[in-house]
Amino acid sequence: MEELARESISLLARSASHADPPRLGPFGAVFIMLKSALGAGLLSFPWAFQKAGGVITAISVELVSLIFLISGLVILGYTSSVSRQTTYQDVVREVCGQAVGQLCEVCFCFNLFMVCVAFLVVVQDQLDKCESSHTGEMPYHWYTDQRFALFIMCLVIILPLSIPKEIGIQKYTSVLGTLAATYLCVAVIVKYFLMAINVCVCSVSFSVSLWTSMFSVVPTICFGFQCHEACIAIYSSMENQKLSHWVFIAVVSMFFCLLIYTLTGVYGFLTFGQDVASDILMSYPGNDVVMIISRLLFGISIITIYPIILLLGRSVILNLMLRVQRQHRGTVTQSFESRCRVVLTVIWIAITLLIAMFVPDMGKVISVIGGISSFFIFIFPGLCLVFIMQTENVTPRVRVSLTVWGVITIVVGAFVFGQSTTIAVIQIFYSF
Repeated sequence: MEELARESISLLARSASHADPPRLGPFGAVFIMLKSALGAGLLSFPWAFQKAGGVITAISVELVSLIFLISGLVILGYTSSVSRQTTYQDVVREVCGQAVGQLCEVCFCFNLFMVCVAFLVVVQDQLDKCESSHTGEMPYHWYTDQRFALFIMCLVIILPLSIPKEIGIQKYTSVLGTLAATYLCVAVIVKYFLMAINVCVCSVSFSVSLWTSMFSVVPTICFGFQCHEACIAIYSSMENQKLSHWVFIAVVSMFFCLLIYTLTGVYGFLTFGQDVASDILMSYPGNDVVMIISRLLFGISIITIYPIILLLGRSVILNLMLRVQRQHRGTVTQSFESRCRVVLTVIWIAITLLIAMFVPDMGKVISVIGGISSFFIFIFPGLCLVFIMQTENVTPRVRVSLTVWGVITIVVGAFVFGQSTTIAVIQIFYSF
């Protein structure tokens, strides 16, 4: 997996030569952490606040989740320094064993696959909004349907960008996700104060139904704050790799993410209340110039980031195929590698496109992604902490305390995965 390790570092950290690894300062590390976390997940936070039962409840869940989010980042940085591995999968394999490492690779690929589905759902939402705003001006034809437009976009733009072995456009467009998220946050706040009628949100009393609603926001939080797969590559590229310095980077990064996500969630929810859409941009009129700019930013960002996500997922599958071919034939030709890469790319795009077309509700997709994200945020870091404590030279009290915390993290992650997956299955079942 050395090739994947180098690609992961260069794609998720900084475009630099493999021979000269980047050395990040604190500002660069925080910026790249934000770039990895901020993105399309922001669109669903106002909807998540509505599902949680109100502003106070949602923020409370966010703050509790933040403890585990920061804990996971710190654990991953610590285990990376101990194991001397530079990618998430390699750390898990080295610390937890081959079987858990293989499970990590499967979850890694599936998570990236569902993120690609979410990206296409967002693009389809924006195309649908643009179409609906012009419904009265032009008759409907099959070639004006947003699904056909999405298919053409995948065929003409995304597929050619995804086929190459390496994607150089990333160095120019990787900041677009952060720019789009920041712009949307400011736009939602400004729109709240400019709109003539704002929804008054009353306080919600605690009840059994409220406790159920509280947990429904966790998948969105996991999807939105997820930067844990990239954090080890970022940590390995830092100039100062002291644990205290990494804790500072993790806290500052999560604080800024919390600020942007919370402001968007609060003001988006206060603007539309119970009528807020699972994609906040769908709640605004299609002819709103401010939100049209936001749609363009997110659209361009997604179109350029989708090939990068595909490349990372494809690399894991492709390396496995090449390894099997090498074991059976003894060698791997360039033509075989090229054919496998093209076939995997076409299959990946085709399946994600079909799912995005027939499961267009962003909330359903987020439930699935949130469940898989729990492995990277809770379960794998907890397992790493439990395993690493069996070999580290620490006092018995520290070993027991950290082992207990690791077990708690695993249990919480298992609960989040079970709850999110159950919700996703139920929602998809009733949608048919």
